Amino acid sequence: MEKYFKVKVNESFEYNLKISDHEILNLIKLSPTKFHVIKNNKSFNVVLEQTDFNNKEYELKINSNQYIVKIETQLDLLIKKMGFSVSTSKKENDIKAPMPGLILSVNVKEGQEVVEGQSLLILEAMKMENIIAAPKDGKIKSINIKQGATVEKGELMVEMG
Repeated sequence: MEKYFKVKVNESFEYNLKISDHEILNLIKLSPTKFHVIKNNKSFNVVLEQTDFNNKEYELKINSNQYIVKIETQLDLLIKKMGFSVSTSKKENDIKAPMPGLILSVNVKEGQEVVEGQSLLILEAMKMENIIAAPKDGKIKSINIKQGATVEKGELMVEMG
């Protein structure tokens, strides 16, 4: 069974894509954040401006136009179909590294109150800056990383209370 995704662009347009759909694109990777895409004999310059892995949201610039792209996986869609909210899984108090990388900045302090979506830190991975945001409203209980440090996938970075 082939995996598929639901892609929403600018909260307006929705597309259902299969993994094999990428085969219709001629994709040239120029750098970790810059690509050149050719589709139907049309050329597109694509720059990955910003990523938010917690919310699976990406900001792209395509030929000077800005787009916010949100991706839902099969699991996200199944959870929604079953009547559960993806946000119910946001009760987690431990914020762990989604991938290995370098901590570029820590934007909060222990004891600080934060709101859902607020930037906690910036993690550089594969030469891309990734904003790690608060999964819920709460208070920072402890910070287990420092600016300039490296982290491994799954490593505890911040605890919320």
